[in-house]
Amino acid sequence: APPRFVRRNIHVAAAPIHRGTIRATDRTRAGERYNVFTGCPSARTATIVLRGGSEQFIEESHRSIHDALMIAKRGAGDARVVGGGGAVEMELSRYLREEGLKVAGKDQLILCAIAKALEVIPQQLAMNSGFDPTDILNALRRKHAEDGDEGVWFGVDCDNEGIQDTMAKEIWEPAINKINSLLAACEAACVILKIDETVRNPRSQDPGSAQGAGGVTTQQQHARTSQAMGGRGMAGMMGRGGRGVRRLK
Repeated sequence: APPRFVRRNIHVAAAPIHRGTIRATDRTRAGERYNVFTGCPSARTATIVLRGGSEQFIEESHRSIHDALMIAKRGAGDARVVGGGGAVEMELSRYLREEGLKVAGKDQLILCAIAKALEVIPQQLAMNSGFDPTDILNALRRKHAEDGDEGVWFGVDCDNEGIQDTMAKEIWEPAINKINSLLAACEAACVILKIDETVRNPRSQDPGSAQGAGGVTTQQQHARTSQAMGGRGMAGMMGRGGRGVRRLK
């Protein structure tokens, strides 16, 4: 017997798929409309919206946030931290100055110069905070010199115009960042010290002696250009008064 086909309609209900949880908010600020997505318990990313009155302010804010994120990333890879606020630089400056006085010759000058250069960091922090850098540096020198181990982590207090224990106040910097900064500064200084001769072109001191292509000076180029314009500037070039455009020889 021939085969018999039976047609049946089968209805399959699609099971709901739970992708996640989110809460969307429509906001309008300063005439701009944007959506804010919050309430994501399993989110692994975040968006930071920067707003400012000028492009320069936006760039500065972006740079500051990028630096902070990179420091946090570096700190997650290396857990060693040191006190911030110029505490490390002041302690290194004190140690190098004491060691420099124990040696003779040019090494003493080098150690004392490096010790003085390290004080630029807390000095700049004080100036950026609107404080008198002389008073801040004097207080830091005295603290690091007299209190020994108790004054190792004292740096600039940018909130109360003074000095503070930055380690106790949780003002930290990754140790690996500080090591890299000191190494880069020493390498840059060594590169500059290796420069033993400079080359100077005596002719560059005379403005009229600068030669262009083909050994022609700047004054000669200006004279040829004026001659090509008919000797009368733009009027001669446009043909007013007569002679039109001439070809450069």
